[in-house]
Amino acid sequence: MSHPVPVPQGLPTERDASPFDPPRRISRLREARPVSPLVFPDGHEGWLVTGYDEVRQVLADTRFSSRQDVGVLHVPWETPGMPPATEPSPQVPGLFIAMDPPDHTRLRRKLIGAFTVKRMKMLEEHIVEITERQLDELAGLTPPVDLVKAFALPVPSLVICELLGVPYQDRETFQANSAQFLVKDQSLEEKMGAWNALTSYLAGLITAKRAEPGEDMLSDLARDDDLSVEELIGIAFLLLLAGHETTANMLALGTFALLEHPEQLAELRADPELMPDAVEELMRYLAVADTFLRYATEDIEVGGETITKGSTVVVSLLAAGHDPQRFDNGDTLDVHRRARGHVSFGHGVHQCLGQQLARVEMRAGFAGLLRRFPTLRLAIPAGEVRLRTDMSIYGVHELPVTWTDTAP
Repeated sequence: MSHPVPVPQGLPTERDASPFDPPRRISRLREARPVSPLVFPDGHEGWLVTGYDEVRQVLADTRFSSRQDVGVLHVPWETPGMPPATEPSPQVPGLFIAMDPPDHTRLRRKLIGAFTVKRMKMLEEHIVEITERQLDELAGLTPPVDLVKAFALPVPSLVICELLGVPYQDRETFQANSAQFLVKDQSLEEKMGAWNALTSYLAGLITAKRAEPGEDMLSDLARDDDLSVEELIGIAFLLLLAGHETTANMLALGTFALLEHPEQLAELRADPELMPDAVEELMRYLAVADTFLRYATEDIEVGGETITKGSTVVVSLLAAGHDPQRFDNGDTLDVHRRARGHVSFGHGVHQCLGQQLARVEMRAGFAGLLRRFPTLRLAIPAGEVRLRTDMSIYGVHELPVTWTDTAP
């Protein structure tokens, strides 16, 4: 019989078990009470969902709304610079991640064709080329090198820029504004400053594409008269932000995880055919986009608990991915595991639109890195790697690596 676990006051975020596992308090909570009350920093009494089955249930049920204009979505961590939400926020046009059907369905339908498995297959060779060029550049540097800056961030940025039709020379501006937007503890002015800088940049780009469309995804969308410029900006913001931030963090954190598990790294090097499974396992194990918020539009029962109407519900994809009820030894990285069914790309109507693209980039990125840098290792002690516990998308701020030789 497990002992009752106290109700957490605010969401535990400290990675006190390892850089890759959920916080210990979250793992204990999942074992004892996978749907647990949570007292938010502003005093709201909401819920934290950590069990695999329960997370899937919440994400599949659209009565748990993603909209910010329906009810107040309370933030589960301290944000001293940000005033607490007391009323719903207005809906942002095009921001389909914060919509429910049918609005969500209308916008998502317009994008599905761009991200088909078939189209990603066609792109695969090109993504491998982009990755190899970046590896050439990396091999030309004198170690130690920050892998985030020299590899993990450039690869998905190059790919998404090309796909969307965003000039790559503008990357420093959009990367800096995207990173600023994801800082948890900042003032409303700072967050809005990053948002305004990004959206006004994208507004200029979209206006130009409406006048002279090219052969890229934003041009395809700009040709659609059913979409307003405001909607196009919201869509472009999401695709650009999600398209480089998530994969960049997976490439860096995934490399860190492999370097910290040398036996798994050796098996992956010995058998490159394992790479597709290894990518799924790294996704499950690391879940960089970990926490999502939902608003209960009515009383709903989940895992034997009644979540009352008006509650903010926090779901942890990382905790779900480590749930031993679904994945044996969930806190263990195992490149031989068949981790299909993980929820790290989400679940339900909001399941990640770019997941095939992310898979192609990760397969190419990890495979190229392991092949070209057989002696790759950390250049600092693992305990000194700066973790992104202060950001909405987890990962490492920098990953200093070194090597003694490179393969051709």
